[in-house]
Amino acid sequence: MKGCLLRDSLFLFVIFALMLHCFKYCAGIIAMLALLFTGCENDIERINLVTSEAETPLLSGTNIEVIYSDSAIVKVQILAPSYMRFGNVERPYMEFPEGLECFFYDNSGKIESDIKADHAVYYIDESLWHATGNVVAQRLDNGDALYTEEMFWDVEKEILYSESYTRVHNEDNILYGKRGFQSNQDLSNWQLIGSSGTIIVQDEE
Repeated sequence: MKGCLLRDSLFLFVIFALMLHCFKYCAGIIAMLALLFTGCENDIERINLVTSEAETPLLSGTNIEVIYSDSAIVKVQILAPSYMRFGNVERPYMEFPEGLECFFYDNSGKIESDIKADHAVYYIDESLWHATGNVVAQRLDNGDALYTEEMFWDVEKEILYSESYTRVHNEDNILYGKRGFQSNQDLSNWQLIGSSGTIIVQDEE
């Protein structure tokens, strides 16, 4: 009888020891998981904070006017209904979500060409404009008009260019650039890339 009691007591002790070991092991796992999830939550909060700061403009305004001048002579005038400036990003930029209109002036102060677009972004460090959506550039003296969905203007190099499908209307012809175009900024010398066209011949009376 005493042997049975001793054996049962030993058995209960072993069970108790195993339960205690399992409890400590599980408690360690639970603590590790709690730390892991806490760390993930902090990371998510930090990422959200950084994203929120990047998406928040440093400046914003309405009815903006940008002027480029040379020796006190206005060369370019840009008008836009609204703008936002983002500086907490790797590539700082100004965004014009409602589009803009850009006027190029000659030395006498007369407008020689203009550009309109539904949306535009100006990359500040690169002096690069990126216009998209119903982009129309027109030279006023001869009526040449260029239509595309995307256009870049490099301010330093004073060139306009695109890699998107482009259509040009002039007095007699309709020309197409399947791979875009390149031009000086006043549109006095443009070249279509991958060009084709339609020539309109007037009937002789």
